[in-house]
Amino acid sequence: MSGAVVAGRPGRALVRACHPGPAAAVTGLAAAMAVGAGRGVVGTVLTTGAVAAGQLSIGWSNDLVDRRRDLAAGRGDKPFAAGELTERQGWVATARAVACCVALSAACGPAAATVHLVAVAAGWAYNLRLKATVWSWLPYALAFALLPAFVTLALPGRPWPAAAVLGAGALLGVAAHFANVLPDIAADRAAGVRGLPQRLGPRASAAVAVLAAAAAALVLAPGWPVALVTAPPVLAVLRAPRGRLPFLAVIAAAALAVGLLLLDGGLRAGA
Repeated sequence: MSGAVVAGRPGRALVRACHPGPAAAVTGLAAAMAVGAGRGVVGTVLTTGAVAAGQLSIGWSNDLVDRRRDLAAGRGDKPFAAGELTERQGWVATARAVACCVALSAACGPAAATVHLVAVAAGWAYNLRLKATVWSWLPYALAFALLPAFVTLALPGRPWPAAAVLGAGALLGVAAHFANVLPDIAADRAAGVRGLPQRLGPRASAAVAVLAAAAAALVLAPGWPVALVTAPPVLAVLRAPRGRLPFLAVIAAAALAVGLLLLDGGLRAGA
């Protein structure tokens, strides 16, 4: 496909290039936890804005880093590869998102800001290097584990979440990673991307996604039937094992598990 920029509206193309589904899902989870933890209106807005900006930077940088690979693969659905956006437009937008992320995170306090920026840095590490290694799962695990910490460390007294919440967040991150990669395993292998899901294959990756979600459900909602939380990813894997549905189902399971956690006592250690 030609490298010429297609005339159009860059705003819409930027929205499509930011991986809007995952970005909106993670931002929504952060907002729900902020409300449930009692961050208040201002705190919830700051938390949500910081997470949204961080997700934008991760999504745009992912497609910018992969632009040549996507171009070679003829990915017309990728705005940078399709020529709808220039690299300069993408990096300018990414730099602005990073600046907003830093500023909004800092407004939540130094402890909260530190863990959130570490989580965002993990996403960047995935884009730049780790996605093509056996450690591809690690940035997802770290980022999802630190998301509830970003919320609670902004509360008075700067409490950490319970250790079980951090562990369950890591498990949900692993589940999200394996489910998100399912549709692209064949194309990734052809392009030389050999993350852990690509090495294991689609069937094993689908199983890992479901098992990790189930383990997280056991930790986050021990008083509730595990099937209640794991039904969405199980049904999605059975219905469309190589589509986007399993990832969306894992996010739905995460939202349900977090909701049950908040109903049963919240995020703080000792709650």
